[in-house]
Amino acid sequence: MAQGNSSRVTEFILLGVSDTRQLQLLFFTLFLLAYAMVLLGNLLIIVTVRTDPKLSSPMYFLLSNLSFIDICYTSVTAPRALVALLSGHRAIAFEGCMAQLFFLHFVGSSEMFLLTVMAFDRYTAICRPLHYTAIMARRACWALVAACWVGGFIHSIVQTVLILQLPFCGPNAIHSYFCDVPPVIRLACADTALTERLMASNSGLISLGCFLVLVASYVLILAKLRARLSQGHWKALSTCASHVMVVTLLFMPCIFTYLRPAGTLPTNRYVRVISTIFSPMMNPIIYTLRSSEVKESIWRL
Repeated sequence: MAQGNSSRVTEFILLGVSDTRQLQLLFFTLFLLAYAMVLLGNLLIIVTVRTDPKLSSPMYFLLSNLSFIDICYTSVTAPRALVALLSGHRAIAFEGCMAQLFFLHFVGSSEMFLLTVMAFDRYTAICRPLHYTAIMARRACWALVAACWVGGFIHSIVQTVLILQLPFCGPNAIHSYFCDVPPVIRLACADTALTERLMASNSGLISLGCFLVLVASYVLILAKLRARLSQGHWKALSTCASHVMVVTLLFMPCIFTYLRPAGTLPTNRYVRVISTIFSPMMNPIIYTLRSSEVKESIWRL
């Protein structure tokens, strides 16, 4: 194999989610349906928000950006996984693996930051309604979204550089259906203790920190609404509960994956399916069904 970047490995083998052909066909069907729902549901939200002037509030602006990120996030892993499940071709070039790893963390961390911004938007709208328009002005919303993307890029480039510093001389089988930091680190021909700690402090603490901020914001909203349980506030409380369910589906697999040393537990091939496939599928369902304005706009569209 060619030498490059202190590595003799030119490609990796993605072992996928199952070694049984019947289960592979079952997962192909489930993945295809979920990916189609992600694309159609999120595209429908984007088109609806962009074409309906009534959906011009910051909440819907952030929701359309979340839908765009969900499409990008799922598209990083799902198409290759579908091809591998159908054709059995599991090889991925070293450069392609590093690119997939980079974009996975770039888009994934940007989504985490954006969900945190959306929680701040909900907190401001419910707890500080008189200042909401001034705080969440359109220019501020654009700045917050841009900051999410910049933060995601910085996080991802750090992760990718850490991986590129490691030598890979075999084996090259990755126990997953996409390239990610923990399974790739296990294949390095070097002591990876420092890299694992840096990975945990980067991806793990970012996931945990954003999740705690989200939970804290919803706790503050709950405390604010406790004394004012009118019908409108019950609706806001129900909406917050559904949002907590969605972010839990995204954050818990990430915290479980990254906030632990890479070699302490065997890789669970199914844990990341929740965050990479099914969580982006749930976003359009939850955010659309919980908003009468969006449903009405979709019917008009």
